[in-house]
Amino acid sequence: MSEISDFEARITAALERIGRAVAVAEERAEAAQTGGVASQALEAEVARLNDALEAEQSINAQLEDRVKAIHDRQETHVAALEDEVETLRRQLMDHDREMRKLRHVNAQLRENNAALREANAVGLSDADLINAGMRAELEALKVTRDVDVTELDAILTELRAVMTRASGAQPSEEV
Repeated sequence: MSEISDFEARITAALERIGRAVAVAEERAEAAQTGGVASQALEAEVARLNDALEAEQSINAQLEDRVKAIHDRQETHVAALEDEVETLRRQLMDHDREMRKLRHVNAQLRENNAALREANAVGLSDADLINAGMRAELEALKVTRDVDVTELDAILTELRAVMTRASGAQPSEEV
């Protein structure tokens, strides 16, 4: 970016010098209109300076186009990064929610297992405790599966982003 700024500063300075030279040449041309040969020399100088001015303006326009293209690329990149951050934030929230469920189910499972151990130690077998333990274990398995699915979704999303960056293509929903 600093290289472009340097170019712009150089071009601006050159345009100012050319503008001053054109003004001086025009003043001399007016003063020497009666001189014939001097007038033709001044007209040639003015024409040369005008050509130089047009060349510098053309270069300046090209630099401005380059700056605009760089700015557009940066904005596109920033937007893509913002989208990626939002996706990651959503995935983190999903993962956190699933982990809270897993902790809750595991706590229930531990409580039920403790109750089963107590009942077994006293010699009582309680069908309701066994059923509750099975339900808690089944729920733990379901929540574990949901956590795994959430993690796989996060991995697939990251793989899509990597593949998109590698290919330079638009993101796809199929991987």
